[in-house]
Amino acid sequence: MKNKQKTHKGASKRFKITATGKVMHRSHHIRHLVSNKSKSQLRRLNQPKLLLGKFARKIKKLLGKA
Repeated sequence: MKNKQKTHKGASKRFKITATGKVMHRSHHIRHLVSNKSKSQLRRLNQPKLLLGKFARKIKKLLGKA
């Protein structure tokens, strides 16, 4: 009997797959020491980022979307 593949819960909390199949994630460097950073840098870091290449394929496999 074949086992079902389970979703990697850590990856599911950190990454989101869009309707077109792209992998999005939140930026790092915005958790703390925020007062030193410029407002434009903080606005840029607040935007969701796109994952590309082999790492995106690996995340899709962890989420069961590959």
